Amino acid sequence: MLDRTADEANAWMARVAKGDRQALEMLFRSEAPRMMAVSRRIVRRTDLAEEVVQESFVTAWQRAAQFDPERGNARAWLTTIVRNRSLNMLRDGARVDHHDGETLEALGDRVGDAHDAYDRLPDRDALKACLSRLDETKRRSILLCYVVGMSHGEVAAKLDAPLGTVKAWIRRGMSALQECMA
Repeated sequence: MLDRTADEANAWMARVAKGDRQALEMLFRSEAPRMMAVSRRIVRRTDLAEEVVQESFVTAWQRAAQFDPERGNARAWLTTIVRNRSLNMLRDGARVDHHDGETLEALGDRVGDAHDAYDRLPDRDALKACLSRLDETKRRSILLCYVVGMSHGEVAAKLDAPLGTVKAWIRRGMSALQECMA
């Protein structure tokens, strides 16, 4: 069951697709803080996260007609745009500072970030319910990949599992999530 805010986001996105700038503003006010949190977890810098979110909403404005509520809600669509832009920024590498191992360790436990994000989901949230149905390895793999932004290889190293196994966990877990959310 979708909550009221997700329904509002879907309605605003439908209006954005018709060129309604006020709906874009309402969507931005509602969803930008959540999108900032997603991007900041991946790029690890507020200034870069702000840039990602701004670019993502420009993309949403330009491609709003491509949004299909039958395939998912507007929040999920925006989150995917933000996640992909964040990961692209990391891959670009030109704007990301490189740190030594001690500095990276001081930045925090990325596995902990994934668990915190999961724990902070409201208990009534459909995504949390579907994630809780997955076995622990699939859930951890998906959270590390999609919340923290780790590559499959990084997840394999973190979980001390073969790369092919991690890829299978993620693929099967995502299939189960899609089926559960449908």
